[in-house]
Amino acid sequence: MSLPDYKSPGKQSTVFQLHSPVVQLNIGGQVYSTLLSTLRKCPNSKLADMFSGQPKVRTDAEGRFFIDRDGTHFRDILEFLRSQRLPTEHVQEVYQEAVFYDIKPLVKQLEETPQMFGELVGRQQFLARVPNYRENLEVIIRIARAEAIAHRYSSIIVCILRTEEDVGRYNDAINSLDTDKESVVSFGPWKATPSVGDLLDCIKMDIEAKGYKVTLQPHVADRGFRFKTYDFFYKLIFTWW
Repeated sequence: MSLPDYKSPGKQSTVFQLHSPVVQLNIGGQVYSTLLSTLRKCPNSKLADMFSGQPKVRTDAEGRFFIDRDGTHFRDILEFLRSQRLPTEHVQEVYQEAVFYDIKPLVKQLEETPQMFGELVGRQQFLARVPNYRENLEVIIRIARAEAIAHRYSSIIVCILRTEEDVGRYNDAINSLDTDKESVVSFGPWKATPSVGDLLDCIKMDIEAKGYKVTLQPHVADRGFRFKTYDFFYKLIFTWW
């Protein structure tokens, strides 16, 4: 058996870590100390597998086990493994880390919290019934960025079609719209209880979650036509500076 390297007191030997119940971790630059038994608390998890048998993670210059991951919320992972305590803040962020480390008991309990239950069971289940929702968000952002050159604002017209009947009426309305039809991004129809306002809230929420500053308002055409523009069309305004 190899002996620890005591010639470099500033460096912690990996061999020493393997045979010590206490280990130091460097998670994306944040240092944590814990027990090997804590890391192995959920034996079927990815985290436990990293430290079962020969560790499957690299070490940093100080001999600490290194995981190339944002370490901000790893303390909440350790807290759960130590005491089964759930976080009360940044629940969605901790959930993402729990999924990455495949800590199934934590994932399951977080999914039952009000924050995650509403997001996963309510909002995400609704959005799954809106055709091409995620793809349309990317189209909106792409158009907005293209229109941002030498401008403070980008205005994108979004069309919300709640029912199949709306789709038929839309074809007449779009022909009278005072904008390039190719730049109009359409959502719907969908079969679920949430309203047009609920979907608009989701669009705004998810675009803002990507770091953009946006406002929503009904789009009013310069020239009128027999279908009210606010039945379908809304203006999504990006503010760049």
